[in-house]
Amino acid sequence: MSLLVVGLSHRSAPVSILERASLPSDTQAKLLQDSLAAEPAAEATVLATCNRIELYADVDKFHAGVAELSTLLAQHSGVGLEELTPYLYVHYEDRAVHHLFSVACGLDSMVVGEGQILGQIKDALALGQDLHTAGRLLNDLFQQALRVGKRAHSETGIDRAGQSLVTFGLEQLAQDTEVEAWARGKRALVIGAGSMSSLAAATLARAGVAEIVIANRTLARAERLAEILAEPGGTGVAARAAEMVAVGDELGRADIVVSCTGATGLVLSGDTVEAAAEGRDEPLYLLDLAMPRDIDAATHRIPGTRLVDIESLADASADAPMASDVDHVRGIVADEVAAFGAAQRAAHITPTVVALRTMAADVVASEVARLEGRLPGLDDKQRAEITQTVRRVVDKLLHAPTVRVKQLASEPGGAGYADALRTLFDLDPETVASVSRADLNDADVKNRGRV
Repeated sequence: MSLLVVGLSHRSAPVSILERASLPSDTQAKLLQDSLAAEPAAEATVLATCNRIELYADVDKFHAGVAELSTLLAQHSGVGLEELTPYLYVHYEDRAVHHLFSVACGLDSMVVGEGQILGQIKDALALGQDLHTAGRLLNDLFQQALRVGKRAHSETGIDRAGQSLVTFGLEQLAQDTEVEAWARGKRALVIGAGSMSSLAAATLARAGVAEIVIANRTLARAERLAEILAEPGGTGVAARAAEMVAVGDELGRADIVVSCTGATGLVLSGDTVEAAAEGRDEPLYLLDLAMPRDIDAATHRIPGTRLVDIESLADASADAPMASDVDHVRGIVADEVAAFGAAQRAAHITPTVVALRTMAADVVASEVARLEGRLPGLDDKQRAEITQTVRRVVDKLLHAPTVRVKQLASEPGGAGYADALRTLFDLDPETVASVSRADLNDADVKNRGRV
């Protein structure tokens, strides 16, 4: 089996395609279930963010896997396969590992170095675990990606090379003014109460806005976020909740609007924004972090407004971050990819080595039993000494070749050593497979407890 990733992102596709291809959580679950039902995939999980959709799978056939995963992405995204295909990228084996590790470090983000992607990778792994579609390979891969991402952020200044999408968006709204000076005293409306909206609300509160209104389809979630923001131990900002039906009224009182919901249609139409902007002395600032977009793109043309959305953020993020930090992180990724590949190749041969040692132990037990039948007069001490001697001989004979074969298997091109070992010692394939299944079950239990 081999690792394959098929996906699209802000680097390969225009925002208009990403908007249409976005996957709600229930669609992600169906995509994973259908991926396992497809013959080439043994395990799968999906990484879906506002600017990327990537399907990771363990497949037994490359070309069949690419065709099947591409078709599934098209079916579940609602974008036709012919239209979607030019924007898809494919990574296989070590290149797939390299891609995910780069994503985890923020090297592939719209804003280089942003750390929110780590939480999204964690969520992708948790989804695969909850649906039992992520097996040993994807558990190991995503767990390691999280560790690599954390290492990059702790050992380098990649955090300073870029900012979170929220901070970057607010900086674009503020233009040449410091965000704190620009936001101080303004009234903010945050639409949505998910992780991105919560981050936006907290960022605005720290920047010194006078009031924050949280609007959400589930009022209880908006109320909870408002309570957290207003707590003395939190930001202490004046915060309150509002129902979505009141967004139009709240828009007329707001100076800054940040929207990030999971809605499939527009939350703010051009007419609604135009009505709220009419007669204002100061511009109405709008930040749309949703994919698909929450705010009508026509807002760009409405006088008295300034809209920053995912598309304009992509254009603005072309400025190069600190080159030395990026180079350092790239070095970390390269080292970690090599280490992960070696560990996976070594793990691949372990069931064969275990099966060989099990067979050797059975041979020892059989020969000792035969000896006891031919020499019934042996006492317990003699029998124990003979048994221990035979075991030592077998262990010494197997030690050097099994240690060496593990070393060879961990090197590039070492996958064939497991097959050679099975052939040389005529090992039962079902015995090897049973060791693999037991190892997989143990790994699944262990990994589920680590997320």
